[in-house]
Amino acid sequence: MGVQTKHFLNAPGSLVLESLEGLCAVNPALSLDAANKVVHLADQDKNKVALICGGGSGHEPSHAGFVGNGMLTAAVCGNVFASPGPNQVRRGIELTDNDKGTLIIVKNYTGDVLNFGLAKEQFAAQHADKANRVKFLVVGDDVAVGKTQGSIVGRRGLAGTVLVYKIAGALARSGASLDEVYTVAEWVAGHIATVGVGLEHCHVPGTAAGEGHLSSSEIEIGMGIHNEPGAQRVSPVPPLQTLVQQLLDLLLSTEDKERAFLPVTGKDDQVVLMINNLGGLSELELGGIVREVEKGLSGRSVRVQRVLAGTFMTSLNMPGFSITLLLLPSKTSTSSPPADLLLRLLDAPTSAPGWKWSSGAPPSSAAATQRAMAARAPARAGGVRLSAPGLEQAVERACRALDKAEPEITRMDTVAGDGDCGLTLQTGAAGVLQQMKEGNVSSKDVVGSIIAMSEVAAEKMGGTSGALYSIFFSALAQGLQAAGSATGGTATPEVWAKALQHALANLYTYTRARPPSRTLVDPLAAFVGALAADPADALGAARKAGAAAEATRDVEARAGRAAYVEGGRLQKERVPDPGAWGVKVVLE
Repeated sequence: MGVQTKHFLNAPGSLVLESLEGLCAVNPALSLDAANKVVHLADQDKNKVALICGGGSGHEPSHAGFVGNGMLTAAVCGNVFASPGPNQVRRGIELTDNDKGTLIIVKNYTGDVLNFGLAKEQFAAQHADKANRVKFLVVGDDVAVGKTQGSIVGRRGLAGTVLVYKIAGALARSGASLDEVYTVAEWVAGHIATVGVGLEHCHVPGTAAGEGHLSSSEIEIGMGIHNEPGAQRVSPVPPLQTLVQQLLDLLLSTEDKERAFLPVTGKDDQVVLMINNLGGLSELELGGIVREVEKGLSGRSVRVQRVLAGTFMTSLNMPGFSITLLLLPSKTSTSSPPADLLLRLLDAPTSAPGWKWSSGAPPSSAAATQRAMAARAPARAGGVRLSAPGLEQAVERACRALDKAEPEITRMDTVAGDGDCGLTLQTGAAGVLQQMKEGNVSSKDVVGSIIAMSEVAAEKMGGTSGALYSIFFSALAQGLQAAGSATGGTATPEVWAKALQHALANLYTYTRARPPSRTLVDPLAAFVGALAADPADALGAARKAGAAAEATRDVEARAGRAAYVEGGRLQKERVPDPGAWGVKVVLE
């Protein structure tokens, strides 16, 4: 089957920004920070909790189309299928800073989780007095990813995320606290399930035209929203009734232990149903799909309380659709938000242009621009000021060692990754040395120095490793401020030990890697654990970190780039993980 490769545009590189400008023309209540691709409410109520989301473009109306009163306060947009950078996200947090707090909601994709998480941690590090007023929620609702596979990478975030936006946004507009909004949003995120199906993959503007991935007689179940392949190909294309039953089996199964994500009882379960057009489906077909799915649910004794249908989260021009179910709490549940509250929040009005009309009733009765401010945040405010004699010399030694180790780390990464780890670490080291030259890394201000290193990691290193280092350093700065508040201004070994524990715990929020994983987490966790046991023996902790890095030679890759490398080659070469080796070099 052929892919539609023709598009209406001026140039691929300008399409995202021009589209956002068009959205703001449609709704003058929206404002655009063009430099950072942040769409936000022009007249925000600072007495209400703010909701921020975002991700790569190409999923319209997600995410910017859902900015409006009663839904999102801001959306941060990357290029097509590419996460926005942490500076863009941090700008979004700054633009929506308020008196009540901010909830960041992201779909479960590595780039989104890392970059949005990094921005949150940087903001918290720079604004110690506001650190507890920003919360973070990751949504993963894809049932195509089984529980075994999902235990490593997590379920992908799909169209069900939009229901979290809507319910949490309406609750925030009612004046609820940050904790109340987060609690309800988290509950909703834990009770949604989505599965998608496509006739063909989409075409990304500006890329070469290619042959279709599927034949004219095939469909693919479980396709992602970034052209990821699905879990199963079916041929010939089944009748819609048969296909819908297959999809409902995935969504509602309690027997398939890989797919039992929704705690359905099989008797009078109540759901909200969302049928989402993935971008290239006709409205005629969409109506038939809605009818078939609602009919299929009724035949399984599942009571549909609301039906939403339309274009909510697309994959550019992909001809396909997804089904999302939100399982409502039972009347006897005492630990869940009331079902009638969730339905009222879902029905509440919103000015978001991307939200679709709904009846506000079960199907049976429903038949009849603010100017952009300065791009960078002001210098950090609040917090303690700690000193650490010898910090500059220690940091310089580590940077020089990374520079010297670049060829060896690069050699390791050509076997175990994509060959850029050595250069990435070398670039980060050079950036830190430049910050030291400019006086931003100083033994007189440990926290400020760590924040400077975090910014170098984010801005100079980039990629996954840059985000991981930057998140860790941002969290380390927070931990130093918390642990050092009672030491009289000196970063003692005990302060470092506690701060490093805090930093590692925060890093675990944004990565599923746990030792042994053949990643930089292995030596890092070994060092932090040893130092926590004996803060006075940093050299001993470094030796344990070195041993953990050496041990990655024989560890099966469970995360990172190496997880995609043929395992036999890694076993034959016995190459240590290059990221873990970089940590070893720094600590030694």
